[in-house]
Amino acid sequence: MKTRLIASIAVGAAVVLGTTGCNLIAPQATTIDYSASDGVNVPADSGPLHVRNALIVADEDGTTGNLVAAIVNDTSDSLTLRIEVGEGSSAVKSNVIVPANKTLSLGDLTSDTEPLRLNDIDAVPGSTVPVYFQSGDGEGSLMQVPVLDGALAYLSTLAPTPAPSFSVTPVPVMPTVTPSSSATPAS
Repeated sequence: MKTRLIASIAVGAAVVLGTTGCNLIAPQATTIDYSASDGVNVPADSGPLHVRNALIVADEDGTTGNLVAAIVNDTSDSLTLRIEVGEGSSAVKSNVIVPANKTLSLGDLTSDTEPLRLNDIDAVPGSTVPVYFQSGDGEGSLMQVPVLDGALAYLSTLAPTPAPSFSVTPVPVMPTVTPSSSATPAS
């Protein structure tokens, strides 16, 4: 009887160790950081501002895009987020000022905050673009930001609209008429 009890305990222990042993050597999926949406989250080493769900919604040819993101400032100071889209001399640089203790949602249509328009970029939908984010004393982070188009309904309002084009139409000049002294007023 004792042998049967010890054998049962040994088999039970082997089953428990066998079924849970994978957790000892395999990474736990719930501990892996990832962006749960279309965009990317910028790591904390970029500075005191936290950038969440950053993505670019571009036009079909990828020359103009709108940067969409939530920028969280949980400090008591107004801070500037420096953004550099692309690399080298063709990089498009921009600054966004975020008030103290506020979240600025670029492209949030409910708060009338426009996305950040990026002209003259090379960002074809379906690709990624290197974007450098830096704020405060942070060293900054270079992220590969996904580029989407406005084909999906929830992104359609965030797609860039063509810049207005102006055309000049000549207006004929009318000769200037000055009254002469010989004219008599009508009665």
